[in-house]
Amino acid sequence: MKLGVFTVLFSQKPFEEALDYIASKGLDAIELGTGAYPGNAHCDPAALLADEGKLKAFKQAVDSRGLTISALSCHANPLHPQKAIAKEADDIIRLTVELAQRLEVPVVNTFSGCPGDHEDAKYPNWPVAPWPNDFQEILDWQWTNKVIPYWTETGKFASDRGVKFGLELHGGFSVHTPATLLRLREAAGEVIGANLDPSHMWWQGIDPVQAVHILGREGAIHHFHAKDTTIDPINVNKHGVTDMQSYSLMLDRAWQFRTVGYGHDLKVWADILSALRLVGYDYVVSIEHEDGLMSIDEGFTKAVNNLQQILIKEPVGEMWWV
Repeated sequence: MKLGVFTVLFSQKPFEEALDYIASKGLDAIELGTGAYPGNAHCDPAALLADEGKLKAFKQAVDSRGLTISALSCHANPLHPQKAIAKEADDIIRLTVELAQRLEVPVVNTFSGCPGDHEDAKYPNWPVAPWPNDFQEILDWQWTNKVIPYWTETGKFASDRGVKFGLELHGGFSVHTPATLLRLREAAGEVIGANLDPSHMWWQGIDPVQAVHILGREGAIHHFHAKDTTIDPINVNKHGVTDMQSYSLMLDRAWQFRTVGYGHDLKVWADILSALRLVGYDYVVSIEHEDGLMSIDEGFTKAVNNLQQILIKEPVGEMWWV
């Protein structure tokens, strides 16, 4: 496995300065935001695709520092019921796929999106309970009319260009659990896989190790984020795991994101990485730092130091003891 970072963390730094800093920490890979929620501070697909010279210089800047690009990320809602918002998301997803093809990056990370509850809806509707039965009807309508058709078509667009999608399993979107990811993968093909982030598993009550097994046995993990979560044992009883309070209200929230090792100890993280190796994932572990208690540099550095202790890097080789 290789250790990387989602570089939106360093959007305030010029691109090459950010690359130098990342390389100085001993990392192997970068994941780049190309628009939508992550922004495109370091990687503007339209500009790079329009200028071959810029594209070559961009790639050289990465290669010269011994880094690789693990994924291009454009998290957005291409199923948004407001057509202008959906089109903007779809446009950046397709541009990102085209750039990934040119840069020979195998994965584009994004969200599945979430539709409304009918054709004229204005806002997304995320059903989370099977009763009253209205919610089941909404869910069936969404998957039949929006989720599966969109990702079948868009998946083919990516597959034709040698690119896979890593859909982040994230609350608020149609694909948010291993089961919903596998449902879409079965319908739209193996181009669909997970950008698996343990932090979103923990707050939903899912054991990330088991999520790795469920998805990994199907070859459905295309990328991996390293981010932690802590659940407050008192606040969760008041607000539940679907706590709608702002992330800034850390003292009162039921759960919050932490840097690696500050929500779960390194034995838990070692179990996750071992499970990834067990199911055949030997790609990049990409740090995503969203810890409200730590600065960018400190949170990132602690995540690097913690993961370097437990990352499994070398090929297995023969079992010499049998």
